[in-house]
Amino acid sequence: MTPTFSDDELLAFLDELLPNERASLIEQTLRDSDELRNRLAGLIRRRDQGGHTVGEIWRRYRLTCPDRQTIGSYLLGVLDEPLQQYIQFHLETIGCRLCGATITELEEAQTAESDRPTQRRRRYFESSAGHLRKR
Repeated sequence: MTPTFSDDELLAFLDELLPNERASLIEQTLRDSDELRNRLAGLIRRRDQGGHTVGEIWRRYRLTCPDRQTIGSYLLGVLDEPLQQYIQFHLETIGCRLCGATITELEEAQTAESDRPTQRRRRYFESSAGHLRKR
């Protein structure tokens, strides 16, 4: 049986606003269903004809998403409590994939940055080891 999807779900899929499991199900169904692909193409045409509702503008420009600096401050735990709670809600309850990707990227950058002094010390040691043996 082919799963059914609402127009809102399909538009959320296009905007990458769905949880991974649901987005994967839509993607798989799109591969197998000409009817669903045609329906999605119609939704894209209709959306791109210049919809200017508040909701469309809100979603298109991701007005609820915090900026990168605010997400970094969230990771450091230095935000005021209401903003800290909002971002936690945005990430965990809403499940914003874009902000989740930013979190992952910032965490990976932090890990790489914390490894640099260790790598630098190792390179210094390796480059000077031969000089130390000569003495």
